[in-house]
Amino acid sequence: MGLFNWFTQEIAIDLGTANTLIIHNDKVVVDEPSIVAFDRSTNKVIAIGRQAMQMEGKTHENIRTVRPLKDGVIADFNAAEHMIRGMIKMINNGKGWFFPSLRMVICIPSGITEVEKRAVRDSAEIAGAKEVYLIHEPMAAAVGIGIDVEEPMGNMIIDIGGGTTEIAVIALSGIVCDQSIRVAGDNFDEDIVNYMRRQHNIMIGERTAEKIKIEVGAALPELPDPPADFAVQGRDLMTGVPKQITVSYTEIAHCLDKSISKIEEAILKALEITPPELSADIYQTGIYLTGGGALLRGLDKRISSKTKLPVHVAEDPLRAVVRGTGIALKNIENFKFLER
Repeated sequence: MGLFNWFTQEIAIDLGTANTLIIHNDKVVVDEPSIVAFDRSTNKVIAIGRQAMQMEGKTHENIRTVRPLKDGVIADFNAAEHMIRGMIKMINNGKGWFFPSLRMVICIPSGITEVEKRAVRDSAEIAGAKEVYLIHEPMAAAVGIGIDVEEPMGNMIIDIGGGTTEIAVIALSGIVCDQSIRVAGDNFDEDIVNYMRRQHNIMIGERTAEKIKIEVGAALPELPDPPADFAVQGRDLMTGVPKQITVSYTEIAHCLDKSISKIEEAILKALEITPPELSADIYQTGIYLTGGGALLRGLDKRISSKTKLPVHVAEDPLRAVVRGTGIALKNIENFKFLER
């Protein structure tokens, strides 16, 4: 067994719709956008991650960029396998000798079907994994922010990623009740693209929309510490000529309102189906926000005023899930909630 361990490389993967993170030897060694660029004629991989991201929306007919995951699940099996394999090669910067055996812990959305689970497992096995364990995202997020999930204490986790928002109440190493909705960061980007077209007659791409979300994204139209207005470049729909306009956080808060309302509805639904004893715990512990969406200005205050509960934004929310997946990797024998 000792020799087997010596030949085994253990990695934890947060396979996200927007970003994929990999932990190896307790360190985040890969943090790249989940995107692959292919050559159309040969179908060979040209770039993975950040390099492929720079090509998105700027490709000619011989290059196509693919996001292998949609709504938190694998939509393009072939691209996902190439992406996982390519990102594993990025560990040690592609140097070092070949590891004949890989043990992986991969996190998955809680609302995933058996078929979608199978796709994740198969992609990992084709990419070289000998052992694959699966962990649900809210569970990984809870472990990652330091909650003792084995206690009989109820905790509510909201993980807002790129493709899905996972809302779960966790106690005794299991998810008691959950809501998984396919409204998250990507929908926010889409809302911004549509708003710019409708309101300002300007066409922008997804990358620009994401930049707007990061710079002036907000969940409330009034903030105590507002960000400065942001200059946006795009194509004028009337003349077809490039154009620049400035947008404020108040406009973006207005255009994201509908999507955030859907997330609030799902939170209230999850609280509604929570057993009363756990509801009492949540009243004391509050709600924990993780994932990239937790960085949206004022979102914690908005959820808090809707639910009348304290809302805590996790420290480094983007990496909470992968940190938890890394801890699960080290405790494979102890954590009974990992799926083989």
